[in-house]
Amino acid sequence: MKARRTFALVDIITNQRISTQEELCEALKRSGYDVTQATVSRDIKELHLIKIPDEQGYRYALPDNSPIKNSRERMRRLFQDSVVDIDYSENIAVIKTLPGAAQSIASLIDFAGLENVLGTVAGDDTIFVVVKPKKAVSRVISYFEALINS
Repeated sequence: MKARRTFALVDIITNQRISTQEELCEALKRSGYDVTQATVSRDIKELHLIKIPDEQGYRYALPDNSPIKNSRERMRRLFQDSVVDIDYSENIAVIKTLPGAAQSIASLIDFAGLENVLGTVAGDDTIFVVVKPKKAVSRVISYFEALINS
């Protein structure tokens, strides 16, 4: 749940002008997260958010070197460079990678907090991605394929 909240928070500050913790709390609540200001304060510290000037004063932003800011781009690069095949059976997506690449890709998938992805199990060159519900498998596969083809 924390990973999903973290990605929601990053999405909010990337796409909205948020200048106070209270505004961020309210935006998260509108997105379905029951958070307190103390939780938001801890999230801000963990993400090393900064305040940058804009035409209306100051707003929250990610630092330029944030791993979260670059995680989708990193995932896209890793998928393009390392994924050999994607298939599925029932509610399990199977991602075949070059030798040695599976664990780093699985870690990115887990951290991304993707909707309908319960988790991953990775070996050396194979990742099992558990999807719930079963009917969401095609959406998850399409998301992964879009990373490769973008």
